[in-house]
Amino acid sequence: MDKIAVLIPCYNEALTIEKVVTDFKKALPQAKIYVYDNNSTDETYEIASKAGAIVRKEYRQGKGNVVRSMFRDIHAQCYILVDGDDTYPAKHAKEMAAMVLDDGVDMVVGDRLSTTYFTENKRPFHNSGNRLVRSLVNLMFKGTIKDIMSGYRGFSYTFVKSYPIVTKGFELETDMTIFALDKNLLVRAMPIEYSDRPEGSFSKLNTFSDGFKVLMTIFRLCKNYRPLAFFGMIAALLLLVGVGAFVSVLVDYVQTGLVLRFPTLFVSLFTVLISILSFVCGLILETVASNSRKSYEIRFMQVNEHGYLRGMHKNEHNNQQAMPVNEHGNQQTMPVNEYIISRSMGDE
Repeated sequence: MDKIAVLIPCYNEALTIEKVVTDFKKALPQAKIYVYDNNSTDETYEIASKAGAIVRKEYRQGKGNVVRSMFRDIHAQCYILVDGDDTYPAKHAKEMAAMVLDDGVDMVVGDRLSTTYFTENKRPFHNSGNRLVRSLVNLMFKGTIKDIMSGYRGFSYTFVKSYPIVTKGFELETDMTIFALDKNLLVRAMPIEYSDRPEGSFSKLNTFSDGFKVLMTIFRLCKNYRPLAFFGMIAALLLLVGVGAFVSVLVDYVQTGLVLRFPTLFVSLFTVLISILSFVCGLILETVASNSRKSYEIRFMQVNEHGYLRGMHKNEHNNQQAMPVNEHGNQQTMPVNEYIISRSMGDE
């Protein structure tokens, strides 16, 4: 298991990838630098390899697909995820890693929006989009994160190995943030300096189509993680419409003693019925979501234990440390599964 792994997903970043790799090697000399090339048509792969990175290919297009493969393939105590476009300075990586390794933070978010982002970024719709996404996520999930869509993050082993990536594209950062908020993980923000892309380098993010995907991701995750609030709002709107329609029928009945608009009456009753069903669905799904959080806590502890044993086993194998000694003074070897059993019995 690596101590620190720097993960750089890339698509046509030949202009900047050499500098990014070199900067992170200087900032974190003990780290391994991984570059995953996502079907680049330029020389990204060759340049990254010459710069000293471990370069691999990911053929499924999309940042979510690349990071999914990274999280599956690479085992480390601390992960630093950064874009290959040279917009995030490597000098913050050491502090990020310290927050994960020493302070036990599950996810560190590089906060661009509190520093230079709005002055450096030349795309005005991106500025307003970041503000909108930040407001929606913090409102729906009761968070205080200032930069929801930052591509510069640090992760613990337990976060990486317990986070299910189901998104394929640039909505990944939003999904990560909401997942961490829902699971009550330890998240910290670290203000970072942001620089716009150098001349000749172009963003692969489409302001409108990718922005729409991000908004749909927020509402989808609200439905999945906060079903009572989601279906409760729908139920309230339907109830308001149903009651409003019924009041008009009731007023006619009080005045004339007759039901003059049976279609309106039927629509109002049907709408109120759907409202009740929506609320009941929210209650049921809220129970499911609550049980899902409990199951995640168990899985989180199991992943944490597995990572602890994995690191310990590697240290024992490489450094000959902390193994039992027999009566002759020689170290005894013990398979990992036997070590787990003996450790659990000792805990009891």
